[in-house]
Order: sequence, then C-alpha cells, then structure tokens
Amino acid sequence: MSLSTPAGVGLAIVAGLMSGNCMLPAKFLRSWRWENMWALFSLFSLVILPWGLALLFVSRLGSVYGAVPLSSFIGPLCFGMCWGIAQILFGISCARLGLSLAYAIIVGMGAALGTLVPMLATQASTLRRNTLLLVLAGILLMAIGIALAGWGGRLRERQSSGGDTLRQVGAYRAAILIAVICGLMAPMLNYSFASGQEIARQSIRLGGSPLLAAYAVWPIGLAGGFVPNLAYSLYLLKRNRSWAGFKQPFPDSLLSALMAVLWMGAFAVYGMSAALLGDLGTSIGWGLFQIFMIMTASLSGLLTGEWKGAPRNSRAFVAAGMFFLLVATLLLTEANRH
Repeated sequence: MSLSTPAGVGLAIVAGLMSGNCMLPAKFLRSWRWENMWALFSLFSLVILPWGLALLFVSRLGSVYGAVPLSSFIGPLCFGMCWGIAQILFGISCARLGLSLAYAIIVGMGAALGTLVPMLATQASTLRRNTLLLVLAGILLMAIGIALAGWGGRLRERQSSGGDTLRQVGAYRAAILIAVICGLMAPMLNYSFASGQEIARQSIRLGGSPLLAAYAVWPIGLAGGFVPNLAYSLYLLKRNRSWAGFKQPFPDSLLSALMAVLWMGAFAVYGMSAALLGDLGTSIGWGLFQIFMIMTASLSGLLTGEWKGAPRNSRAFVAAGMFFLLVATLLLTEANRH
C-alpha cells in the first residue's frame, strides 16, 4: 500500500469530526438516565459495531485470529480493559471538576502519552533526531493548546455556577488525582491498537487490505473495554433503579445508537489514517486525531449555545488554544514527512 501523509491527515480530520461530535446526541435524551444511555452505547460501540465491521471488511477473519499466537491477544485485551476503567474515571472526573477542567487534564495527558509512548516503544532506535524534535514540539504545543482551551472552559463554568463547586481543598485534590490517573490510562486504547499490530499484519499476509487491517484489531481491544463499562452501567442501573427507563426506548435508544456509530466510526477511520501515515501512524495519527477531536468539540459547543453569555476572556483563552492546536497539527504533519 502506498503511504500518503495528506490522505492520512485528511482521515484524521474526519475521525476527529466524528469523535468530537459523538456525545452531541446525548444533549437530546428525553427520558433515559445516563446509565441507560451508556449501557446501550457500550454494547453497540464496543461489541456489535467492531465485530460487524471486522466480519464485513476483514477477509478470513477466523483464519487471521487462528494464525497468530495467543500472546498477540493479551496486550490489546489488557490495555483495552484499562482504557475501559479510564472511561469510568472520566465520568467521575467530569462530575467533580467540571467538563472543561477534566477534559483539559485527561485529554491533554492522553494525547501526549498516546502520541509519544507508542513511538518510543516501536521506533526509538530508528527515529531521526529532527523527527523526534518536531514530534516533541508538536506535543508541547498540543498540551499548551488543550490547557488554554480547558482554562477558558473553566472560566465559563465558574461564571455559570457562581464560583468553584469544590470548596474543600481535600476533595479538590482527590478529584485532581482521579483525573490524573484517568489521564495516564486514557491513551491505553491507542496502546491496545499499537500492541495489536501483529493481528493487522496477519490480516495483510492472508490477503486482506492494508487499509482495512485495523478492523481485525478493534474487536479484541474493545472487548476488554466493554467489561468495566458494562459492569459500571449495571451497577448504576441497580443502584438508581433505572431499569424502567428501557420501557420507553424511543427516541433515546436511537440517539444512543447514533452516538455509538459516530464513536466507533471515528476509531475505524483513525485506524485507516494510521495505516496511511506509515511507521509513525499510531503516534502521529493519534496526536492529530486528538487535536481535531478537541477542536470539533469546542466548535460544537459554540454552535449549540454552550458559550452564550460567557466572559470575553474565556473565549480569548479558547481561541488561543485553537491556535496552538493548529500549529501543533502543522508540526506533527511535518514530522510524518521526515
């Protein structure tokens, strides 16, 4: 397969657009509680869609799995399960810190670690100095951009809530610690994808398309993530006695399914982007994917009225953050050309 940086970047943009909007349908839920929506979303996005795409696009899927050693499945499964735990911690962090601050910490750490760790783990010995410097500069600017955008959102939330919601220092520190732990675990879905590349290579050896080989990896990694997400949803359904919500499936079930299509579609497209970007695809592609996701989420929030009445300085911080993210995109794109 011929590599193409422009095509890879283009698909990363598409993936970011889909991922940045995947939670948008949740704004229009009518009767379901969060756990009703999340249970169905997890089932569709982590089981039904990954397996459906794999069966549809990966030729001889059973032969692919049968030809790789059992050890090739351990990494994707374990990293996927850790990512699933991070998903739960993300929800707790958003509830305790507010969406913007939690997003800045978790997505910032996840974007930086998810870009750097796979690159150093697989390409450290062959990496050119100029390429490494460009990637590090891109990660730094990406972190600054996320922090600025997150602080802008924090200023907006403080005005709307009349002040900080966490008044006790101990509670605030505990919430920050949870967010940091989540940030450390958040990029493990990319580690899952990177550690499952032997499965993708086996798909290619058996005649599969290199561009679609990633579809053989996602069912394994996401199966690990499904376990903690389902367990947490079932716990909340029992605790809050919200099973009755399923008696009114429409339109909330369709909105939850749409969220799953956007989310899984984003990662499916990201896998194609990584393949087109070459050896550094799981690093550069992940960074670009995260950047475009953040930019899309911020723009969607603006268009849906989240920033109505926000103070001017909060908008200035977000605009500055978007500028740094744009420059980071250019640096990471240039790094992939080297």
